[in-house]
Amino acid sequence: MTGRRSTLTSLVFAFAVVVTFSGAAGAQDGLRTAFGAPDLQGVWDFRTITPLQRPEDLGEQAFLTEEEASQREQGAVDRAIAAWDRDARRTEAGGNVGGYNNFWMDQGTNIVGTRRTSLIVAPSNGRIPEMTDAGQARRTRVGSFNVEVPESYTELSNADRCIMGFNAGPPITPGGYNQNMQLFQTPDHVVLVTEMVHTNRVIPIDGQPGLDDSVRQWSGDSRGHWEGDTLVVETTNFHDHDAYSTWRGSSTDMKLEERFTRLDAGTLIYEFTVTDPGTWDAPWTVELPMIRNELPMFEYACHEGNYSMEAMLGGARTLDDATEGGQ
Repeated sequence: MTGRRSTLTSLVFAFAVVVTFSGAAGAQDGLRTAFGAPDLQGVWDFRTITPLQRPEDLGEQAFLTEEEASQREQGAVDRAIAAWDRDARRTEAGGNVGGYNNFWMDQGTNIVGTRRTSLIVAPSNGRIPEMTDAGQARRTRVGSFNVEVPESYTELSNADRCIMGFNAGPPITPGGYNQNMQLFQTPDHVVLVTEMVHTNRVIPIDGQPGLDDSVRQWSGDSRGHWEGDTLVVETTNFHDHDAYSTWRGSSTDMKLEERFTRLDAGTLIYEFTVTDPGTWDAPWTVELPMIRNELPMFEYACHEGNYSMEAMLGGARTLDDATEGGQ
């Protein structure tokens, strides 16, 4: 037990050192592709324990002190060790059905380098603006948690069905694991790959017009352009949400602006702004530093023929039979 704890602590500490210093150690100006564009290519790690929204008890505190950041990071290490050491639990019919153990989770142990108390940088309170009534109604349909006994796979979420979802967005936000984005460039296109449900966004940057408003896509229709050394990607035409594809309750009118800026050899600054008056009272903006990862992308082994679908629907039919038998 002591040896495992020591090894895990060492690994976590080593990762923290790499995250903290990899960008500074290899920093250099003028990173360019062979065709002269700013070079944004590579695998970028966006795991962090910095929350999306500022905790309410921090009020107007926008930044942590070094001591506060250190305490939070040590707390994350301690929680990871405790999760590794926790005794296994057996599944229970009608109760605990189990889940991924800590081996599979990858939420990170580091606060973002700026020590911000939230990834949201606007509004200034670091929190998502108030939702409209329509947004709240859509929000209740995100996922399948309020579908107690689904009649069909169509009542389950796109995430349940392994079509799309999780941290891939768009926009990209940290989640439980597989927190990497790979970026490819050509003179005319940029490709963003997030492996949570194999989301590949091929984005023209050659000035071609967007799709007609009648054409809707799961991840929207994206078009990019350069503003100096920053790649700006604007996305509209999000799919209607009859199949629970909505992102945090957003509407089909959501407009998403993403900005990618290479800060140094080891850091890519990802910033996005969500504008959706039908869902939130005001636009809101996130800034998320991504750290260069020299490891390859790992497959997210889930697909639209999700083998668990049969079990989920089979369980629902069993509940139906039990209910009918008791009547």
